[in-house]
Amino acid sequence: MTDAAWGGFTPGEARRWRRAGFAAGEAGAWREAGVTEPADARLWGTAGATPGSVVAWQRAGMTPRDAVRWHELGVAPHDAARRHLAGERPHRVPWLARLSVPEPELDPGRSEALRRLLRAGVPADVARAYADAGWDGGEAEPWARRRVDQGDARVFRALGFAAAEAARTGAPAVEVMAAWWGAVPLEEVADWCAAGFAPEEAAAQRAGGVSSSQAAVLRALSALDPGAGPP
Repeated sequence: MTDAAWGGFTPGEARRWRRAGFAAGEAGAWREAGVTEPADARLWGTAGATPGSVVAWQRAGMTPRDAVRWHELGVAPHDAARRHLAGERPHRVPWLARLSVPEPELDPGRSEALRRLLRAGVPADVARAYADAGWDGGEAEPWARRRVDQGDARVFRALGFAAAEAARTGAPAVEVMAAWWGAVPLEEVADWCAAGFAPEEAAAQRAGGVSSSQAAVLRALSALDPGAGPP
């Protein structure tokens, strides 16, 4: 297999996948499915998963080892995922009980969002929360990578915060809203907060004639130099 076949992999990554016995196409398919380590791909394969079907396990936040144990006990992926989410550990399930659990249809959009977030290194539980809430993978990625709760992310985004700015607040969205309520108009909160002002300072500056557009300039400067604060 030529090096060109491993396009998109670093030399170190390509060596790891080769040593694990994967061809370039197989490695690429697993990585597209959100599995970035060859050892994990090998375990998923042992559990009977393929790059196309592994999402059923991933959505439940299972590790490959969890999947292997459920598979060895004869439990189907969709049933194991349901049981895992309910807090059950791998155990034998009566044959009739297995038949009573129909396989759900996976929403293609949510599955793709989950895969994208997993490829970006987002933990499975965080990725699942965003995917299940209907986020587009591209929109969710900057928020999920910073471990912002998806519900908070919706509120922060509605207030005009970028993901990095929301993460820097170090507080849930509801606390930020409560702190800023009545200090400045809601549509200005992100500019004043990201520029480094506390609610009382922002209210005083605004009362003294400093506009939100000037705060927006300070916000842009603080994005270039995160250590910069208000004058």
